[in-house]
Amino acid sequence: MTPIAKSAAQLYETDFVAWTEKTVQLIRAGQFGQVDWDAVIEEIESLGRSDRRELKNRLEVLLQHLLKWQHQSSLRSSSWRNTIDEQRNRIADLLQESPSLKSYPEEVIAQCYHRGLKAASNETELPINTFPVECPYSIAQVLDAEFLPDAIDL
Repeated sequence: MTPIAKSAAQLYETDFVAWTEKTVQLIRAGQFGQVDWDAVIEEIESLGRSDRRELKNRLEVLLQHLLKWQHQSSLRSSSWRNTIDEQRNRIADLLQESPSLKSYPEEVIAQCYHRGLKAASNETELPINTFPVECPYSIAQVLDAEFLPDAIDL
């Protein structure tokens, strides 16, 4: 490892922003041998995982609010509707920016539903068995900007 590469590797551990700036400088200058490629690979992989995590998180919040909308219709608010719209908009943005994630919501909807279900139960204080065990909405409905589930008043 060259002294500059060692310096870049040390920056990765101690000052991430400085490391990114140094790495960009090295790549633009064509000094590829001095780039900490292991760290570059790690960061690129991390970006993909980050988008997946964000998509899952937004699906969980969306499903939580769809359940609240359906099971506590007397408490519906513009805030709930705004949260539903916001999550759908951000999911749409993620899918537009990374079309390869298009099938990912379908792959993780069951997992996201169970997390959203738990959150909805916690927030509404309704027993968890109040809600369906399996997701009652198709992924098309979940992502449809116009879809809101019909009320189930208990």
